[in-house]
Amino acid sequence: MPKVKFTEISELSIEELSTRLRDLKEEALNLRLQQATGQLENTARRRVVRREIAQVMTAINQRKSA
Repeated sequence: MPKVKFTEISELSIEELSTRLRDLKEEALNLRLQQATGQLENTARRRVVRREIAQVMTAINQRKSA
């Protein structure tokens, strides 16, 4: 999955952002479990997912404060 730019994230609606946030959190959980059991091959993916979660949360908070 390629890196997503913040401009692409900021164009999504609140509902889409919420759905994306839920999916990313679920993926982060799965990656943590894979790492704990020694099955994770691409450890850099955890970092990318964590940053995408932060970007989505930032976009949601900006919409709420606007």
